[in-house]
Amino acid sequence: MTIESAALLIIDVQKGLEDPKWGPRNNPAAEQNIGRLLAYWRASSRPIIHIQHCSTEPESPLRPDRPGCAFQDVVEPQAGEPVFQKSVNSAFIGTALEAHLREQGINALVAVGLTTNHCVSTTVRMAGNLGFTTFVVSDATATFDREGPDGTVYKAAQVHDISLASLHGEFATVVTTETLLTPASVV
Repeated sequence: MTIESAALLIIDVQKGLEDPKWGPRNNPAAEQNIGRLLAYWRASSRPIIHIQHCSTEPESPLRPDRPGCAFQDVVEPQAGEPVFQKSVNSAFIGTALEAHLREQGINALVAVGLTTNHCVSTTVRMAGNLGFTTFVVSDATATFDREGPDGTVYKAAQVHDISLASLHGEFATVVTTETLLTPASVV
């Protein structure tokens, strides 16, 4: 199984995740890398799938009735690119994503988006459990600082790295944008 047959799965790259309320974030180039991958997938006519988080939480900037629910400009879906809306962390829960992938004969995914330790991780874990060959692009994902139950603040870069380490080799293969854009190094 190679990247050549994989669908690009863009998870929750929405304007509401630019809100300062989330706190410090790692990987400020994530959206730029997602944009590069999206352009590459479009140019090669490979399947692209957009995931949009539609929060049910009253104060969330990702509520469907708020401007933050909109996609960031860099990933604005084009005609023919399916959009699946979810209200939980996994893109497979309460959506037709799995059915769509099976109907289209897609059995490999390249996951990018926000946030590494929440919706990306949960979706990737389920994809792996459902039997999809899954890749996560380390520099096309990002997260925010997190506070632990004891009050310890964990920096976004550490949360990101540990999340990727937890996925790699178990649920997915972690790769970089350059790996995917360099044909000789495609996995």
